[in-house]
Amino acid sequence: MSGRGHALGFALAGAALACLSHPDIAAAIVAALGEPPRKPVGLQRLSRLAGDHLLLALAGLAIVAVLGVGIGILATRTGSVPIRRSIDSLAAFAQAIPPVVVVALALPVLGFGGPPTLLALVAYGIMPVLRGTVGALESVPADAREAGHAIGLSGAQLMLQVELPLAAPGILETLRTALILAIATVAVGALAGASTLGTPIIAGLQNQAVLPLMQGTCATAALAFLCDGLMLGLADLVRRRAATRP
Repeated sequence: MSGRGHALGFALAGAALACLSHPDIAAAIVAALGEPPRKPVGLQRLSRLAGDHLLLALAGLAIVAVLGVGIGILATRTGSVPIRRSIDSLAAFAQAIPPVVVVALALPVLGFGGPPTLLALVAYGIMPVLRGTVGALESVPADAREAGHAIGLSGAQLMLQVELPLAAPGILETLRTALILAIATVAVGALAGASTLGTPIIAGLQNQAVLPLMQGTCATAALAFLCDGLMLGLADLVRRRAATRP
């Protein structure tokens, strides 16, 4: 299946999961399972939580993209070879700490809400972006670099006009993974009081209520599938354009 077909498939899966999170549909499913009736999360509140969830995930992705791609570019420069192992080790250490632990440790300093969640997003997402950026840049054909040098491009021009355009599909694929990780991690932020789709999940677990738990879970999964489909479509578009470059 082509990248466009995969993108459409993920988008359809996301739409189906979004339908399952609808208050009426979710309530009907839970009732059919024999669970006691509970008040569902209203559609307006669910939409607001989804919007807050997405904004927080995108904010985390933006920080991770700037840091991960920037450090990845730095790590592939000739002068940075001696510190590359240290950069990789530091990023690996950050990702080794579970997001819930980062959130808990950050609470006394950053308080409740979005800030500790953003810190967890950065700690957990920077490693895959860094490694993906390094891998994408190192996969740029040597003859493309040699051609750039032959026409007199400087190091910065070579990076901007040759390396980054050719590495763009791989970097986008890395950011796609980081976005899905961000959406999953933001749900954990509900433990710190952040307004996310994790809020009804936590409430459902605390009150042993299947209905809000199902709504929050399906809505979070729907958001992940829809964003994944969008990123797949974007990566496919960039890949096609890169293939047509002279």
